[in-house]
Amino acid sequence: MLGTKGETKDQQLIRRWGALETERASWVSHWQDISRYIMPRTGRFLTDDTNKGGPKTNLIYDNTATRAARTLAAGMLGGMSSPARPWFRLTTGDEELDEYQSVKIWLADVTKRMQRLFSGSNTYRALHTIYLDLGLYGVSAATVLDDFEDGICLYNHAVGEYALSCDYKGRINGIYREFKKTTEQMVAEFGIEKCSTHVQNLFREGNLDAWHTVLHAVEPRTARDPRRMDAGNMSWMSAYVEMGTDARAGTMLRESGFRRFRTLAPRWMVEAQDIYGASCGMDVLGDVKQLQHEQLRKSQGIDYQTKPPVQVPNSLKSAGVDMLPGGVTYVDSVGSGNAIQTLFNVNLNLEYLLQDIQDVRMRINSGFYADLFLMLSQADGRMTATEVAERHEEKLLMLGPVLERLHNELLDPLIEIAFERLIEMGELPEAPPELEGRPLSVEFVSLLAQAQRAVGTNSIDRFVIGIMGVANARPEVLDKFDADQWADVYADSLGIDPSLVRGDDEVAKIRQARAAQEQQAVAQEQAAVAADTAAKLGGIKTSEPNALNDILGNLSGYGSPASYRY
Repeated sequence: MLGTKGETKDQQLIRRWGALETERASWVSHWQDISRYIMPRTGRFLTDDTNKGGPKTNLIYDNTATRAARTLAAGMLGGMSSPARPWFRLTTGDEELDEYQSVKIWLADVTKRMQRLFSGSNTYRALHTIYLDLGLYGVSAATVLDDFEDGICLYNHAVGEYALSCDYKGRINGIYREFKKTTEQMVAEFGIEKCSTHVQNLFREGNLDAWHTVLHAVEPRTARDPRRMDAGNMSWMSAYVEMGTDARAGTMLRESGFRRFRTLAPRWMVEAQDIYGASCGMDVLGDVKQLQHEQLRKSQGIDYQTKPPVQVPNSLKSAGVDMLPGGVTYVDSVGSGNAIQTLFNVNLNLEYLLQDIQDVRMRINSGFYADLFLMLSQADGRMTATEVAERHEEKLLMLGPVLERLHNELLDPLIEIAFERLIEMGELPEAPPELEGRPLSVEFVSLLAQAQRAVGTNSIDRFVIGIMGVANARPEVLDKFDADQWADVYADSLGIDPSLVRGDDEVAKIRQARAAQEQQAVAQEQAAVAADTAAKLGGIKTSEPNALNDILGNLSGYGSPASYRY
């Protein structure tokens, strides 16, 4: 980054952090509202929020939105990037090249190795948190770092502790975040000589659990030598600064870099030049507040009926009144003058309030797509992508732009990072020569991706059913139907594994072999008939009148068959 004259690197980073904080400020109050009313344990809006376990759910009387948000996160994980089933595969983008046996085997092998890398690390746990934050706040962030044991490790960042920047194309290209580390963590990660004098003294005194504020910045490196690939000249700068008592300066702990932007920062839905995204949580926040208000009023209504306010005669003021069930209060005489009565009519009708509560709950569940994802879970794995599309076509169409954005901003970068990591670890098999110089791409085959494509098969199904109906009366209409092309288009729409669909060349060979077999069978059958006929003709006596003599006579040109008397 460019700085003003006389600024040190740590001062430049702190100044940029202040500018990004100011840019983000208008979003924070909205995020805080979502956190308070839906899921208070998510989000971190003050650096001192670290490891605070006090009660935070005081504003939640009905947890419908909390459960719906969790359902959305679990549904997105299972529907987009399930650890239990394949959700992506590598392809060259060339159907003919993909059909080469060596290419097909290599692509399938690399895909399996990447899936094992994800399963062996914390990838899926981190993805669940990402989906939860996306549904609530419209934005999420996690940094992917190399790990000696597991290959990669994803570090989730809480909403409120980071600020993002975009390039001229609207893509996230920088992240600044402020967080806490203990004295022990600081020394273990950066080394005691890199820490401030204050941290060094605390460490030597044995005060290992004191918290310190750290700023981490990742952004494009503007001043570098592209011919060198050391940590100080990589495309992306990564710098840690220990924040001091002076808000404008700190202690530079470490500066390194990445060859590519290693932070995953997807957004749910983005409007124009916005850096941060809109979310389901923002859409339903009004409903959530209404639900909490109505639940509070319902509870008050029930309290009025179960323990109503009463009016008591002055004569009982000193004697006391026992209001517990089965309690007895002694009075001189019972009558209208000294009877204990309710202060007002507490026979309240809560029916309409209960109906409205149910309506609000349905709106919240629908806003979080909970009905769609619960339907998927209740299917117990037996529902096909086509059935999903047929039952929830409208919701899938609404979710389509979100899935496309998450493919581009979350899953594509994650797969590219994993591919590069396998190369660094020496875990990739040698590529076949057909792939030399050919770029690879990713095809998503998750349940939701297939269901999106399956929406398009509905029109294909209607076409096939219609043309087959017409064929009953006009068989020649089938000349318009290309069954081979239908199979290819339908399989692609459903995301069928290409290894299950034969290529045109292989199909042509199979058909040629079948035609040859059929011709051979016909020839054998004709030969058998001829041999049988010859055998039967060979046993006929030509000296006696019979049909054979008549045929031979005709063939010889000696007149018509003779008449014989029997």
